[in-house]
Amino acid sequence: MTRRPARAAALARALAYAARGWPVFPCRPGRKQPDTPHGFKDATTDPDTIIAWWTTLPARNVAIATGAPGPDVLDVDVRPGGSGYQALSRLRRAGLLNPPVAAVATPSGGLHLYYLGTSQPSARLPAQHLDFKATGGYILAPPSAVGGISYRPLPPQPAHRDRTTAPRLDWTAITGLLTPAARPEVRNARPPGQADTARLAAWVAHLPDGNRNAGLFWAACRAAEAGHPAVLDTLAEAAQAAGLGEREIARTIASARRSAQRELQVLPRPAGHAGPRSEPDPEAVT
Repeated sequence: MTRRPARAAALARALAYAARGWPVFPCRPGRKQPDTPHGFKDATTDPDTIIAWWTTLPARNVAIATGAPGPDVLDVDVRPGGSGYQALSRLRRAGLLNPPVAAVATPSGGLHLYYLGTSQPSARLPAQHLDFKATGGYILAPPSAVGGISYRPLPPQPAHRDRTTAPRLDWTAITGLLTPAARPEVRNARPPGQADTARLAAWVAHLPDGNRNAGLFWAACRAAEAGHPAVLDTLAEAAQAAGLGEREIARTIASARRSAQRELQVLPRPAGHAGPRSEPDPEAVT
């Protein structure tokens, strides 16, 4: 739908987001560029500051700073070269896409799926047409508009109305599924026996910084799928040698267990199934 955002609505929505603890800041009218000196670093929940921003220029777009205390947002892009909907379907089949607390249709035809905010850093999977907006990022929110087309909240979903217990998005697990670490040494391995366990552990122990979580997730999934839970302890020790902390290791292995269990339970799906139908809590975008 093509329309200009209601100017009074921009201030009202900005105050509503701030009231639920999401820091906001203005972007230039009709654009994604911040309209404050320090961009998302100027985001605030202070009503007086927010009122001053949108009273001075009511046509400004509304941006939310992502990452706790704001939301984490999975940005599903649609571009001439492709879209993120295929990757989104893979995440659903693997059980890695929890119901969002809110969902918004973007001007390009993509989606913003909102989750409880965490300390995870923002990241991108360009080949999969997915962006993860978390710590250090921001998104435009309704009723913002770009190119005359508004960001539009989707209908509500009843699940997870208690936002304190709603599931979060595990970007490490998502990255491990969609872009597993380089794996030529182990990709054709038999189900892990004693020799294969040593190879997997050695590979995990030498993973470079920035690829450790994804590599551990992939290796742990292979061990869990093969029905060798004892191997996970060996992989945990190898990951610790690579420099990962105990909490990161425990979280990644737990995610791998869940992913492997769900993957084994998933029956083949017919090709060409419909895209996602993610809906939010209406309070998240009103």
